[in-house]
Amino acid sequence: MNRRQFLRKGGVFASGAVLLASSSAYAQGHQHHGSEQPVPANAPKGPESAAEGSRGLGLWKDASSASPATQTPIKPQHGQRYTPVITPNGATLPWKMVNGVKEFRLVAEPVVREFAPGMVAHCWGYNGMTPGPTIEVVEGDRLRIYVTNKLPEHTSIHWHGQRLPNGMDGVGGVTQPHIDPGKTFAYEFTVRRSGTFMYHPHSDEMVQMAMGMMGMFVSHPKNPKEYPIDRDFCFLLQSWKIDPGTYTPNTAEMLDFNLWSINSRTFPGIDSMVVRKGDRVRIRIGNLTMTSHPMHLHGHEFKVTCTDGGWVPPSAQWPEVTTDVPVGAIRAVEFVADEEGDWAFHCHKSHHTMGPMSHTIPNMMGVDQSTSAKKISDLFPGYMYMPMGSEGMAEMSDMVAMGMALPENTLPMMTGEGQYGPIEMGGMFTTLKVRPDTPPASRQLLVSDPGWYQHPKGTVAYEVS
Repeated sequence: MNRRQFLRKGGVFASGAVLLASSSAYAQGHQHHGSEQPVPANAPKGPESAAEGSRGLGLWKDASSASPATQTPIKPQHGQRYTPVITPNGATLPWKMVNGVKEFRLVAEPVVREFAPGMVAHCWGYNGMTPGPTIEVVEGDRLRIYVTNKLPEHTSIHWHGQRLPNGMDGVGGVTQPHIDPGKTFAYEFTVRRSGTFMYHPHSDEMVQMAMGMMGMFVSHPKNPKEYPIDRDFCFLLQSWKIDPGTYTPNTAEMLDFNLWSINSRTFPGIDSMVVRKGDRVRIRIGNLTMTSHPMHLHGHEFKVTCTDGGWVPPSAQWPEVTTDVPVGAIRAVEFVADEEGDWAFHCHKSHHTMGPMSHTIPNMMGVDQSTSAKKISDLFPGYMYMPMGSEGMAEMSDMVAMGMALPENTLPMMTGEGQYGPIEMGGMFTTLKVRPDTPPASRQLLVSDPGWYQHPKGTVAYEVS
């Protein structure tokens, strides 16, 4: 099967005023290939060589994770000191030292990703996940990153924002040959500055990035006293077009996306950020979608302290509650979590906090659809007809909650249940949970969800007559 045949597989889609889904919609896709590592042709020789380590992954371990749960960050090693980054619903890429060089392994391969309970997608990624595992290093480190291609077409990796030799920049055809299927390339460079960066292909970008091939790359300062932090989170924003009833992203889409994700998860599948009251918190946000995202935090003010161009001097920072993250850019924000509660963190473009929907739907508010729904269902036997809300989109959430069927492999447009009822969000939405009894970061960095905040008496909005 060639790439175009692979990408053309799909099912029915939404258009016009209705959503239609066939009971025989395409349901078969690529399975996870695992992370078996071939020995690179130019593997360095030595007592801890890549050849030795490749016998079943050795000290590298397997960075893949079938679970969408947030994986425990990897603690600093070899005397280095930094606060490890937490990748919500993701993982950190393991590494080992070989003759003073930090060696990492990435496998580009088809993956199956659960966006939220009730929906999976057949994507491409790294080490069994999309986005790929976060690469975490320290300024001054010498790196060697082995990249093995298990995709059906060639690829490469660009280290977005890094200062490095031109031949390591990862632009296929310009700075290197493309990595053909089954081949392994090695990238070697020294980390010349600290900050927040990304990695993604520079081969057939339109397809490969739309399929989920991307990851975060965090470089800590060599001096641990620079830019100190208690808890450090990183998010990668992504856009998708996956029509209802289908499983494979439409890579030809340019503007009309229907799914917006954080680390390839949509609300309510996105883990919360749990911190201790008084923590200094950093949130690193990378944007590899096709539009900007005004990311908004409730209950706190923050300052933008870092971009993919470097750290922002204190004299150039100012307080915000929303920062716009441009296409292909990074914004890192910092604040002191001094207000207890469950605080929303989300994109402020309202369609980006919605689940799958067609953008060609007419406004049906005020229209009585009680008789038309049955007639339309009779015209399309074997299909499921879902009328759009006549009293607003919240009506859709109510119908789903009462058991109305959705198209195969499709999420509700608005979902999530809180302690006071429906949350009516989707897509790029999660929460910051600030608690005084959260263990300090020095003792426990990744903390389980504490549940909903118990508000002190007299501090919840109430009904009046």
